[in-house]
Amino acid sequence: MARRAQPPGAPHILIVGGGYVGMYTALRLEKKLRRELKRGEVTITVVDPQSYMTYQPFLPEAAAGNLSPRHVVAPLRRVLPRCTVLNARVTELNHEERWAIVQPIAGPPERICYDYLVMAAGSVSRTLPIPGLAEHGIGFKTIGEAIHLRNHVLAQLDIAESTKDEEIRRKALTFVFVGGGFAGVEALAELEDMARSAVKYYRNVGVEDMRWVLVEAADRILPEVGPDMGKWTAEQLRGRGIDVKMNTYLKSAENQIIELSDGSRFPAGTLVWTAGVKSAPIARKSGLPVDERGRIKATEYLTIEGVVRAFTAGDNAAVPDLTREGEFCAPNAQHAVRQAKVLADNIVRSLRGKTLKPYVHSYAGSVAGLGLYKGVAHVYGIKVKGLPAWFLHRTYHMSRVPTFNRKVKVLADWTLALIFKRETVSLGSIERPRAEFELASKDEIGVKAA
Repeated sequence: MARRAQPPGAPHILIVGGGYVGMYTALRLEKKLRRELKRGEVTITVVDPQSYMTYQPFLPEAAAGNLSPRHVVAPLRRVLPRCTVLNARVTELNHEERWAIVQPIAGPPERICYDYLVMAAGSVSRTLPIPGLAEHGIGFKTIGEAIHLRNHVLAQLDIAESTKDEEIRRKALTFVFVGGGFAGVEALAELEDMARSAVKYYRNVGVEDMRWVLVEAADRILPEVGPDMGKWTAEQLRGRGIDVKMNTYLKSAENQIIELSDGSRFPAGTLVWTAGVKSAPIARKSGLPVDERGRIKATEYLTIEGVVRAFTAGDNAAVPDLTREGEFCAPNAQHAVRQAKVLADNIVRSLRGKTLKPYVHSYAGSVAGLGLYKGVAHVYGIKVKGLPAWFLHRTYHMSRVPTFNRKVKVLADWTLALIFKRETVSLGSIERPRAEFELASKDEIGVKAA
């Protein structure tokens, strides 16, 4: 294993994860330590399997075709020109001796020494041992999953249009989403809205032929916007013909046959799992203190509890919410972006021997998009729904998208989407780029054999 050399005497900051917290922390550090970085007095390394940060609140719009997938991600090397970005996974960590083992995408593992640690590995989908879920389900946390789901839904419409077999049609036109939080509701609402537009160009498939089902184990959906707005959202979805099942859970998905706890049993060609997230596995493997849910224990200063020169924030951390006694900050972008700012400032303060500042943020509320011109919001105690909420949703997230470059491109996408009709073509073949070449090769071999 190779040891990555650092300038003698220069503090090295290792950031594990290039998501919200990781990227925004590094971005803030580049700004605050501009002179030190230029002179080589400080070095920063960001380790993440991907070369980009995904702005997850825009995944539903990317899946629906309102935004280009490239505009939902921010390339780390371009955004962080003064940092070293390694596309790798941290597989082992020894904070007492200040080193980490990273496994690059290709090649042997490397050992990296550091002085300051930032654990910002984020979260992964939380799954359950439900029969058939691993084989047939798809998550909704990455840009790859969002685009796959878009292509898949449109491909299901193509299947239904091209067959007279009623059993195949029913299965293809049944879409099940498990999880009634932001991810599940927004993904379902945007994709249903897209499919509703797409079937206008089909001869044998209509809106009434599609079946969309939302399954939620709790007694309400969108708890983030409050009970009243959650109830209103459920009524709106049902008004669009979507079957919203609460107090219900998925029992089985074997052979693409959906079995629910309310006794329902039916075939479905699409199963989307958005029933929560859990801290990234490296949190438990790091040797750092974690709680019963596998989250790294953080202090109000975003340092790791009982550990020196180690910081954490975001989905992989249990950060005390100083505005709500005994509670922790919710794992969302609203907190992550603000935590990253305080975390970076506290690293700078630590480097300069100054007192750290606590993270305090009173939750402002939540906004959710429910398709084109439809939304729901509960912000600073004010409840908004319909078109104003949709506009508020877009305005808020536009302000949070990293870099001016991305903001302009997102605005351009939205403007074009208002003027022109949606693109409703499935490009599922890009997931199997060699399929046609392999088929042509087999045909050639067959011709020679004949």
